[in-house]
Amino acid sequence: MNKTLVVTEDCNGQRIDKYIVDHVDDISRTHIQKLLKSDEILVNHKPCKPNYKVSTNDVIFIKIQAAKDTDIKAEDIFLDIVYEDDDLIIVNKPKGMVVHPAPGHLNGTLVNALMYHCKDNLSGINGVLRPGIVHRIDKDTTGLLIVCKNDFAHNHIAMQLKEHSITRKYIAIVNGVIKESSGTINAPIGRHITDRKKMSIHTKNGKDAITHYKVIKTYLKYTYIECQLETGRTHQIRVHMASINHPLLGDAVYNPHSSPFQLEGQVLHAKTIGFYHPRTGQYLEFEAPIPEYFEKLLNNI
Repeated sequence: MNKTLVVTEDCNGQRIDKYIVDHVDDISRTHIQKLLKSDEILVNHKPCKPNYKVSTNDVIFIKIQAAKDTDIKAEDIFLDIVYEDDDLIIVNKPKGMVVHPAPGHLNGTLVNALMYHCKDNLSGINGVLRPGIVHRIDKDTTGLLIVCKNDFAHNHIAMQLKEHSITRKYIAIVNGVIKESSGTINAPIGRHITDRKKMSIHTKNGKDAITHYKVIKTYLKYTYIECQLETGRTHQIRVHMASINHPLLGDAVYNPHSSPFQLEGQVLHAKTIGFYHPRTGQYLEFEAPIPEYFEKLLNNI
């Protein structure tokens, strides 16, 4: 999957590897250096040195070698299927499952399971590493995902995501007691300035991000909330809630407080998803039950 970038004025003078890391998802700085050394990255149609500093209006071409089809294996992994037809499949993803393969992590993902279940009936728009995948949730987030079986469905769902017409409601437990009953966080999100594994609201190149939240129940030290996404940025709920000093319980990346509970990552569940069916135009909405670990927490916090 090739990528072309045009450098804007606010990024003038950045090292090329940092610039690419900030503008291309799922690519490491180490991988970028390898691509630079093998002349797989061109600036204005010419190879450049690994320490090159970009200039305004530079055109950067990145040749990213996708894995071959044979590199991604279909695996007989259980899928919790909430709905399925010839165009779509709605899956309730468990905690700990990665959505799609990435370099160094090619097995045990949702895509591996989908390839076994759907055979060749998955959209190809996102390439061989992400067949059928039109949106994602984090490894340790549970809940609902729409998977597209063909490009027709993929394009329709992608457009609804772009237009923010898809209903996406999450439930979460956060640190601290939220005093107001509801609120909206409107803060652009982009790649963290110094740590590429993190996202941040403090960045020059942030994209619009809006999260609506409401309190379901307050506890002595925690708050049980529902969040509705208006946009779908990487780590959006995690970053936004941390930005108002109520990070998600168990979030090892954005929560500085140690958890007294034995948790595998953040307590976050994609509970509800609603959309217009690409073939029929009918509005469909699905809900995934609260995971057992989440229920136990609510009874023990």
